[in-house]
Amino acid sequence: MTSERILEAARVLFAARGYRATSMQAIADEVGITKAALYYHFDSKEEILRHITVPLLDELEEALAGAESGGSAEEVRWRAIEGYVDVHLRHRHTLTMLVKDMTLLVQAPIADRFRTAIALANELVAGPSRGIEGRVRACQVVAGLADPVLLFRDEPPERLRRLILDGARALLDAPGDMAIERGRARGRNGGRRAVLTEEQVAQARSLHAEGLAAEEIAARFGVSRATVYRYLKN
Repeated sequence: MTSERILEAARVLFAARGYRATSMQAIADEVGITKAALYYHFDSKEEILRHITVPLLDELEEALAGAESGGSAEEVRWRAIEGYVDVHLRHRHTLTMLVKDMTLLVQAPIADRFRTAIALANELVAGPSRGIEGRVRACQVVAGLADPVLLFRDEPPERLRRLILDGARALLDAPGDMAIERGRARGRNGGRRAVLTEEQVAQARSLHAEGLAAEEIAARFGVSRATVYRYLKN
């Protein structure tokens, strides 16, 4: 479809030139259509940007929410790590674009959703351990999952995935306070509900509109932040 060709061309151009340096005319030329035809499919460059970034954020949130349903804390940790890496590998052109124009990363709602996803990933990787050393190590692991995707984007995805996961294992296996409880993990199978009632959804949206953070709303209703955010974005 023409709209898909437009998004793919824009994704590549934004990654190569930068979002702000790429014009609608350049996108039309890359696809081989007129500028008028381009505007028939998308009203603006901002709309194209939204269509490119939303799938990345949706998949990242979905992967982390799925990781929370794991049984043991160790399973939750590795489902989160592997899902995080897989989403980044699938969307490396989009990530390259966002890094090339860093100002895009501070725009709402992109910035809010990324911050929430990264915070949840840190929490899932840290697991039940609440020691500062364990939480710092978890942050280091999560931070190190995305950079190689950007720096070595010409490497075959499967090889790069293996190398990234090997690096994460090496860091997690290093001596330190990263012991994982062998009991049930927090998440859908670990005591937190994964759904809200219609009344609770309305209350959550009202609280969020008043400025309450997703983490505070999650604590109030006894669900995960990923669950809260899933309702807030719909």
